[in-house]
Amino acid sequence: MTFSLVACDLEARQWGVVVASKFLAVGAVVPWARAEAGAVATQASANVSYGPRGLELLATGASAQETLDRLMEGDPGGPERQIGVVDAAGGSATYTGPECFDWAGGHSGPGYAAQGNLLAGAAVVDALAGTFEGTEGPLVERLLASLAAGDAAGGDRRGRQSAAVIVREADGGYGGGTDILVDLRVDDHPDPVTELQRLYAIQNLLFGRTPEDQLIPLEQVQAELSELLARVGHPGPVEPGLREWAGMENLEERLYPGHIDPVVLGALRERAGAAS
Repeated sequence: MTFSLVACDLEARQWGVVVASKFLAVGAVVPWARAEAGAVATQASANVSYGPRGLELLATGASAQETLDRLMEGDPGGPERQIGVVDAAGGSATYTGPECFDWAGGHSGPGYAAQGNLLAGAAVVDALAGTFEGTEGPLVERLLASLAAGDAAGGDRRGRQSAAVIVREADGGYGGGTDILVDLRVDDHPDPVTELQRLYAIQNLLFGRTPEDQLIPLEQVQAELSELLARVGHPGPVEPGLREWAGMENLEERLYPGHIDPVVLGALRERAGAAS
């Protein structure tokens, strides 16, 4: 009833899961990940305990295959389970029980494991894996592109309902206090994969990261910023005015001392234009 991709980006030190299903709030069941440990997708007749238990095993240094094998030891429901795992070193493993509903299967490769059950066919898993292998960019964007490809290949043969994406990175959360870099869910929607992409676009606008060499020194746009900030109700010194405005717009994570993010400048220009 679900198709998912578990993956990592070792250069960025990120681990994540993307999933879609004809199932309410699939993001509450299938995806699990922890920075510097690994990621797990537990589905089909899902044993949800595989998630936290799998992360604990991965955190101790267990490989993906070792984690999968230990989770399934003595589980009487094993023949109905499906699981994908990626470990801290990028090792991967996937398992599909012989009693999972057709079509069911999986494929693993360096840094990823793709799997699904109750699918339109093998093309869904092929699309997940092939798109991930052939796509560049941030892990979350590769995950979302892969999910969209799987959906376009037929996805869950019963239809669409929910989708989710999570990515974990050490200190990657809001303000640096957690590893929750991305955690987005669409719990009930006629087109959840597209809706998930829309939500990510908003998250990326508000909390995305612009490379340091693309930031603009404040002195280069000081006069323009002063005028724009006055138009949106923040006259006076530029830096405190910019900080106040950005906080009101939820753009505070894109503030940098002595510089302005081009995304913030573009948003300010747009808002000032609407206010004039």
